[in-house]
Parts: sequence; structure tokens; C-alpha cells
Amino acid sequence: MLEPVSVERLVINFKTLEEFKQFKNYGNQELSMLEDLQGNIIENDSVSPFFGIYYGSALVARMSLYRVDAKYDQYFDPPQDYLELWKLEVLPGYRDKGFGKKLVDFAKQYELPIKTSPLINSQGFWEKMGFHKAKYDMERDLGSNPLIWTPEGVTEKETSAFGNTQTL
Repeated sequence: MLEPVSVERLVINFKTLEEFKQFKNYGNQELSMLEDLQGNIIENDSVSPFFGIYYGSALVARMSLYRVDAKYDQYFDPPQDYLELWKLEVLPGYRDKGFGKKLVDFAKQYELPIKTSPLINSQGFWEKMGFHKAKYDMERDLGSNPLIWTPEGVTEKETSAFGNTQTL
């Protein structure tokens, strides 16, 4: 890593949305946020699910982090709140400097299980961070291949061959 940096909650405003355009996976979610915000945005007043790392004045890494209520948990035993981590991305000139790890470690500090759907060709990174493939459940996963991380005392739910989740 280049110098000590910290993870901070990103404010949903026009400046942040402009910064997102630098990222390869800038997509519909940010575009729809921009449309929603154009009519009623109040600078620095919206709670954001996005977290990022600035290097100097440049946003160089970002992720979104959502807390999912235990009543929707189909992955962990015992059922509990967990984090869904999306859109983790580091700009090309800043990769392999520890910024992605810093974001994942930030999410792990909540000591809740984490589920993510990795970007293409990022499996090795997630394995280094302690994530593994969730046992595939056709009904639950709908063609995605989620990866999960569990803190101590939490295990993955077992699934039957027919897609029904059950605890063994």
C-alpha cells in the first residue's frame, strides 16, 4: 500500500457519481441513482451504502455494503443478519497495493457473515480474503455463484439436492 489510508462512507451526490464513471463496472445502479437524485439531491445529506478509499483527492477503490435482515437469510446457520458486498473495485493503477483487502477487512470488522457475487476473474482475490463458494442451490442462487465468508461460530447452511435449504 502506498501510505496509510482509511475506508470512508461515500456521500451520494453528483461529485461521487462523477467519480464512479472512472470504474469499469459503472452501471445502471449508479445511473438510476443519478436520475433519482437530480430532482431532490441535498449535498452530503443522503445515507449511502457505498464505501471507498481516497488516495489524495482521487477515489481509487469502492464497494457497496448492505445489511440483510436475518428473516431473509438462506445462507448461514444459525440464521442471522449478514452483509451483502457488491461492486468492490479498485482502479487499475492502484491494484495490488492493498486497497481491495482494506475494503474487505472493513466489512469483516462488523463480525457478520458476508455474501458476495464476485466480478469476473476475481476468484483468486476472494479466496485470499477467506471466502469460498457457497453450496449451490438452484432456487436460491438463480444462476449466480455467490461466495461467502463466515466469522467464528457461524457455518454455512446445507442444501439438499432438490434446492431446499435445511440445517444438518
